Amino acid sequence: MSSATQEVERFIHDALSRGVARGEARATLLAAGWRPEQVDAALAAWSDLPFVVPVPRPRPHLSARDAFQYLVLFTTLYLTAWHLGSLLFDLIEVWLPDPADPDYRLQRMAASMRWSVATLLVAFPVFAYMAHRIAAEVGRDPSRRQSPVRRWLTYLTLFVAASVLIGDLIALVYNVLAGELSLRFVLKVLVVGAIAGVVFGWYLGDLRTEERAP
Repeated sequence: MSSATQEVERFIHDALSRGVARGEARATLLAAGWRPEQVDAALAAWSDLPFVVPVPRPRPHLSARDAFQYLVLFTTLYLTAWHLGSLLFDLIEVWLPDPADPDYRLQRMAASMRWSVATLLVAFPVFAYMAHRIAAEVGRDPSRRQSPVRRWLTYLTLFVAASVLIGDLIALVYNVLAGELSLRFVLKVLVVGAIAGVVFGWYLGDLRTEERAP
């Protein structure tokens, strides 16, 4: 914890101990130049329960169990997203073959499709199970939403999904400008955009739910 964070938390603790209202303490810190997210984080460390002294909330902590669960969850998410896209790409190639492609390339797609199907049959059920298990644990103990591993991996996933969406749009615009827009290419762009968009929207909504939570 940085010294600046400790200063804000110490101020909040002293203010609440003297009966200063939370809103007044927040306004004072903001007027002094502290950033709203710093002030809100410091206030969130203390409960609203009425007591003679400020009551601390449970602090998120890094545990090996959380790290294992979230690493499995997000790893299987990436595998599912990647191989779903690969399988759909192969199906598009089979449905709309390129006459310029040699026959052996189409034959190699069978192995690619088998890998994708095998991965999806294993990775997706594991992802669904871990997502259900973690959601149940968070339902019983909402403070688990503050897990540092979860937050880091969620923001990393948002970054990856946003990067894929940006690259997808760049590729689309480039091909439009080059006048090389085929049905096969458009379908592949839609596949990438749909998968990355669903992942990005889901986890962005999850973060917003967390921010609205008391």
